[in-house]
Amino acid sequence: MSGRRRSQLTGNDILGEMWEVIGNRVQNPREGSYINSLLRDPKGIDRVLEKVGEEATEYILAVKNGRQREIVMEAADLQFHLLVSLKAAGIEFSSVLDELESRRR
Repeated sequence: MSGRRRSQLTGNDILGEMWEVIGNRVQNPREGSYINSLLRDPKGIDRVLEKVGEEATEYILAVKNGRQREIVMEAADLQFHLLVSLKAAGIEFSSVLDELESRRR
């Protein structure tokens, strides 16, 4: 984290770090890695997409029920699994950021 405290990181920094870790696990698989277990599952991308759907549903229910802590936790889970699904689909995270940037204009 190059000496910066977590509270000083922006959303892009944290998501960028996560993206790098995901890419590192693809390039350098580790035994017991959750990321590797998702990406190497015999069901292929379907397994990753199941997790995205599961986390999206859990997020929706947390918001609907007004459970603040669960909303935060499920939003984090959803972001993580979304990044894993992008990697599985061969899409660069920078492409998503570029798309968001283009919408800001």
